[in-house]
Amino acid sequence: MNYLVAVLQDRIQAEEAYVALEKQGLPIAQVTILGKGYKSADEFGLIDPNEQAGKQATLMSYWLVPFGFVAGVGFSLLTGLQTFAWAGEIGNHLIGGLLGAASGGLGSIFVGGGVGLMFGSGDALPFRNRLNAGKYLIVVTGSPSLTQKATHILRQFDPENLQGYTDSSDV
Repeated sequence: MNYLVAVLQDRIQAEEAYVALEKQGLPIAQVTILGKGYKSADEFGLIDPNEQAGKQATLMSYWLVPFGFVAGVGFSLLTGLQTFAWAGEIGNHLIGGLLGAASGGLGSIFVGGGVGLMFGSGDALPFRNRLNAGKYLIVVTGSPSLTQKATHILRQFDPENLQGYTDSSDV
């Protein structure tokens, strides 16, 4: 499946482009307008980078927290430090494990969440930002010949951005 995304300045321009695509015989079921008064980014399926970052952080915490606990206990056993005299030997090892687990949790938040936020969104974040700025998107889905035809039609509206994508998960 191929996607063509055009960023247009305002609602009037987006509606004119939609009508032009319709007049040229493109199947309207494969043309979508995103923006105020039309579909939202969530309704269309553009991923939310914050949601993706949260999922990535949670996924990383499943292995970083236990690993941190084991590393904390191991460090405490190897060094023989008695940081908390009131806790005794076993208590110090458990506190070391808990501190290691907390470090693993923080690592999953900063690394998993940060990486997910910065790199997990692809082009969805710039498109969401443009929608938030009041611009409109025209999205055409279909075969390469259909998106090529749509490209020629949409260029006459001088879009801010015109980008084509291929969904490789359909292959």
